[in-house]
Amino acid sequence: MDSGSFFKIPKLEDYNISPQTGFIPNEYPLERLSQDYYQPWENLMDNLPSLILSKKIRKIIDNKLPVLSTEYLSNTREFRRAYTILAFLTHAYVWAFNENPVDTLPQQISVPFVKISNVLELPPVATYASVCLWNFKPIIKDINASDKNVIKDDLDIDDICTINTFSGSIDESWFYLVSVIFEIKGGHCLSDGLNAIRCAKAHDFKNLIYCLQKLAESIDKLGSILMKMLEMCDPHTFYFRIRPFLAGWKNMKEFGLNKDGLNYGTDTKPDIRSYAGGSNAQSTLIQALDIILNVEHHPTGKRPSYNNHSLSKSLPPKPIANKNQKDDGNNFIIEMRKYMPGPHRRFLEDLSKINIIQSVVLENSKNHPELALSYDACVAMLKAFRDKHIQIVTRYIILQARLSQNGGSLSKPGSVKTLRVGLASKLTLEEKGTGGTSLLPFLKQCRDETGDSAAGSWGRRILSSGVQSLKYTTEKLSAGEIKKRNKQNWGEKENAAGHW
Repeated sequence: MDSGSFFKIPKLEDYNISPQTGFIPNEYPLERLSQDYYQPWENLMDNLPSLILSKKIRKIIDNKLPVLSTEYLSNTREFRRAYTILAFLTHAYVWAFNENPVDTLPQQISVPFVKISNVLELPPVATYASVCLWNFKPIIKDINASDKNVIKDDLDIDDICTINTFSGSIDESWFYLVSVIFEIKGGHCLSDGLNAIRCAKAHDFKNLIYCLQKLAESIDKLGSILMKMLEMCDPHTFYFRIRPFLAGWKNMKEFGLNKDGLNYGTDTKPDIRSYAGGSNAQSTLIQALDIILNVEHHPTGKRPSYNNHSLSKSLPPKPIANKNQKDDGNNFIIEMRKYMPGPHRRFLEDLSKINIIQSVVLENSKNHPELALSYDACVAMLKAFRDKHIQIVTRYIILQARLSQNGGSLSKPGSVKTLRVGLASKLTLEEKGTGGTSLLPFLKQCRDETGDSAAGSWGRRILSSGVQSLKYTTEKLSAGEIKKRNKQNWGEKENAAGHW
């Protein structure tokens, strides 16, 4: 019997997770701190895009913003609102529009930000939680409803808007809102996944098959939601006007920051910290799906080689042993958990103790072949989602980085790489995300590793061997060709992700 069968199945509510809305709180985030004491923060947020545009944000924070105490924050919603405010102010201050970044955060921001972050078990930096999970509101409020603050699981993207943005643009709002709906609809994945684990634990194969089929359908919907990004978020605007503000201060020396990070202390008593920026890799939902389906990730470039002959066996192929290689999983994925709210992080830890679905499927698929088919359908849907994610990254980051190098956005020779060039890195597959990792090798390997967890031999051949045969190119493109490809519908091309 699998060791996971001895552990208690987590109850979502114990981890601040909603069965209906997933990692999104079941109540709308607080739109504004009501206390007069905190109005200096809120007044800045009311005018943040204008203050950034007029290049006044740093001067006002330095000269007019007081150091406020956190003692008047009385509940979780208020702490989340304060965290979101200070995350936006921090990144606006560091990456002020068209100016070189600073390496010391003023005490007016750093002192309360560190205290609030400790309460929420988050780092004091803009995270997925601050810009997405806790940064939206209903467009139209039903003031007469008794549950007006409760989020319904049938909420659609047309029903909500953002509370705050850096740019004030529709594109930035849409970028965040797609993630909000993605997380809300993902709540069904969590419920379906935990129900599947319960059935696996009880060896209730009929209902296990049903739960896995529901899970596959729920995962499939996530890919469709992700592709909504194309509707209202322009790739050029995202790359050059939005993405720079989400950058952190880890490995960012080439962009003008201190090589060790950002100073949250003073000149006489420094407190230098290195954090990655806001990234969708900080979504707890994706890591939860990986755990439920036993998808294992390895350090980028160190995906194990597999013995082809084992594909015909009932058990998944075992990696060829390498005595000199220590594999503790993908360090970047594990590191991203530090940027998740504490309860969500603990949920992943506890979920990993009871992810017995794959082992139960493998042990019983001979007598119940539908187990492997339904399980592999989930794996296939998760891999298909990652295919779509690569398409989005290609369009919104990779092509835009190449466009900037080919004259789409110019900077003075020898100048510090600033927001004007979208924090573009090298014109290679080493283009980095706001999280500081090399994007394409990382995403491609995550996609391929998803197929490795398939239970059936046919599924493994299709999901693992098939993707390994794809060829990718680092061809240099002219600005005209990039613009042409930007106009193409990448989602309809079978090998679109190959043109990186």
